[in-house]
Amino acid sequence: MPLSNEQHNALMRMYEQKQLKSRDRLNRRYEEIYEKLPAVKEVDNMISFLSVNQARKLLAGDTAALEELKKEIHNLADKRSRLLAAAGYPQDYLEPVYECSDCHDTGYIGKNKCHCFLKAAIDLFYTQSNLQEILSQENFDTFSLDFYSCNYIDRLTGASSLDIAKRALTVCRDFVADFDSCFHNLLLYGSTGTGKTFLTHCIARELIETSHSVLYLTAASLLDIFQNRALDREDLNESAYEHILDCDLLIIDDLGTERSTAFTVSQLFVCFNERILRKKSTIVSTNLSLDDIKSRYTERIFSRISSHYTMLRLVGDDIRIQKKLMNREAD
Repeated sequence: MPLSNEQHNALMRMYEQKQLKSRDRLNRRYEEIYEKLPAVKEVDNMISFLSVNQARKLLAGDTAALEELKKEIHNLADKRSRLLAAAGYPQDYLEPVYECSDCHDTGYIGKNKCHCFLKAAIDLFYTQSNLQEILSQENFDTFSLDFYSCNYIDRLTGASSLDIAKRALTVCRDFVADFDSCFHNLLLYGSTGTGKTFLTHCIARELIETSHSVLYLTAASLLDIFQNRALDREDLNESAYEHILDCDLLIIDDLGTERSTAFTVSQLFVCFNERILRKKSTIVSTNLSLDDIKSRYTERIFSRISSHYTMLRLVGDDIRIQKKLMNREAD
């Protein structure tokens, strides 16, 4: 996915710092060598002098003299390498050292983004997602259906907790697979500890790994940003607000735990509605029932959710309690 101007500029500033670091390191090495080995400095001065002459001969069209100058410069370069080696230095000690030897820390090879740039973009998406640590533990590879029972029957649908979880897992995997071709939103709701947040993490991991910008916020954190923006028009708050509206995937976790006011409800509507208009996907997880969402957030918000979101209800025993019991038995 394309980077925003702000994200691209952040990465290019990082590459500028890498280049400055490389130049500083090389300058320090030159100072060290010139102090310890004055003969190397003399050779470099001669190479510079001959290079200027070489350029002049080239401009004058004197190809015969040009070939002779090339040989002299080559011999001097060999002498420089021997001087360094004799003093115990690597022959390439006075060559630039880059973190990426392919693009020389520019981020680009010709007009194409270097592989290191793509990796840096993914790292940036991880950092901006607020999920950098947890996604190594919570992803599709570690998601387990063992915590869902075929004996736990949902009173509303008559389906088992296991069957409901299997369907939710399939929908979440399809959400990832179709992300670039279809505009989808998800609402994961149900009782506490049934894996709703875990599934949002699974989706986030897959999309970040394919260079999509993902932002995870609790509902309380999201509304804090809205509140701060309303009170303080600093660029930082405006930038965070725009990222909320424009990131590829916004995850709002624990909807219903925030302090609800007329202002926060109106801001949630703006957020949901604007992302729908921009066709930017959103995932919401909540312990609230559909009736609770409707009564707490007004008909307008519920209408947007019911019209534009796939609703996944998860049921079952609290997985966190199950894990604690398993750990006790293991001890």
